[in-house]
Amino acid sequence: MAAIRNVGVIDIGKTNAKVAVVDLDQRRELGVLTRPNSVLPGPPYPHFDLEGHWDFICEALAELHKAHGIDALSVTTHGASAVLLDAEGNLTAPMLDYEFAGPDDLAAAYDVIRPDFAETGSPRLGMGLNLGAQLHWQLKTDPGLLDRVATVLTYPQYWTFKLTGVLSNEVTSLGCHTDLWCPSENRFSSLVDRLGLEENMAPVRKAGDRLGSVLPEVVARTGLPKDIPVACGIHDSNASLYPHLILRQPPFSVVSTGTWVIVLAIGGGRVLLDPSRDTLINVNAFGDPVPSARFMGGREFDMILKGREKGCSEEQIDTVLSREIMLFPAVDPRSGPFQGSEYHWSVDETLLSDGECFAALSFYLALVTAECLAMTGAEGPIVVEGPFAQNGLYLDMLEAATGRPVEASAGSLTGTSIGAALLVADGDTEKRPQAGPRGRGGERLSRLKQYAGKWQEQLQ
Repeated sequence: MAAIRNVGVIDIGKTNAKVAVVDLDQRRELGVLTRPNSVLPGPPYPHFDLEGHWDFICEALAELHKAHGIDALSVTTHGASAVLLDAEGNLTAPMLDYEFAGPDDLAAAYDVIRPDFAETGSPRLGMGLNLGAQLHWQLKTDPGLLDRVATVLTYPQYWTFKLTGVLSNEVTSLGCHTDLWCPSENRFSSLVDRLGLEENMAPVRKAGDRLGSVLPEVVARTGLPKDIPVACGIHDSNASLYPHLILRQPPFSVVSTGTWVIVLAIGGGRVLLDPSRDTLINVNAFGDPVPSARFMGGREFDMILKGREKGCSEEQIDTVLSREIMLFPAVDPRSGPFQGSEYHWSVDETLLSDGECFAALSFYLALVTAECLAMTGAEGPIVVEGPFAQNGLYLDMLEAATGRPVEASAGSLTGTSIGAALLVADGDTEKRPQAGPRGRGGERLSRLKQYAGKWQEQLQ
């Protein structure tokens, strides 16, 4: 088989679905096609348009293969999702949107059967953010569903099943606050039996395992070679983490930013995680537990700016530091280390210029991130992925608040497609130059540290 260079990546995020071609040599995207990941209202409940996605995926693969040539396929998707299939491999029920509040109606009954945090590393979350709560609600509200279900697949593996016909599950999605996995023992949790699904879970494979040949009908629709390698697939936050796992030595931490800011601590100190503060155990592509914490930083950014200009002047930064203009958590009280708290400013928000608001908000997001890093026992350099890697104020304050070097990850605004593509790399994981510490230093660093200290004191 020829060396793999161009990888077609199916990348389904909560907001958008995309298909990209990634050049493994250059670690960059050669071509990208997207469609909105719109939620269909029902009946029977809000759900994702899997049929529409499949048509889009096949058309996009055909177009991108014709333009660039595709040597292998990989998949990455958002978490908190599973697909239920019947004995013929068809959907037994639509894939529920995890932001649908229906599972909350049965929260008391679900809490009776869900395992403890000590077993699963999953914090108790609302709506359908615990996949186990979704499945419990679906089974209870559709009494005949259990008899119809033959197989339960985690979401990336649904798409690899559509490509290859091979049924599988994978630990990065199982370990994403599902309540279904026991990271410390690398097995399904006791909840699977309690839901009556012990015979229905597809076999667990590794993210980089190569599955069978592409199905003839897929070859006909896409023009792809029938013997093209297909990776099992990976959860999107772990796709962002994967390149760092294969290129860096621990300890280090990765901060994946977007709608969610997710902190992943690799090789850090031992800590006792507090699930009430939105900490959890993720599971990486090698099956290892990863202490993690998160908050909806991207959503908080949008909620505060509300159409204000993004960016600020040096004079406005100086004003924020001199006057100690501070934003305190939590802008979105539904998640994060300060969930349940109501946000407030140290000054009248209406009197702030756009630039002052932007600077103080950037500092706030960095300081909440620093709290997440502390809770997970993170040590060593901090690598920031995604949109916040472009925000110099966020990076500077994060470095000041943690006292550790902070690097902005090079490359595109999201590392999910690159990480997923690397699952099929032919052992080509040589060390590549990493961005060095930013090291602002001087008077600005001292002022940032002082500001961070005052902010943290006022939270006590």
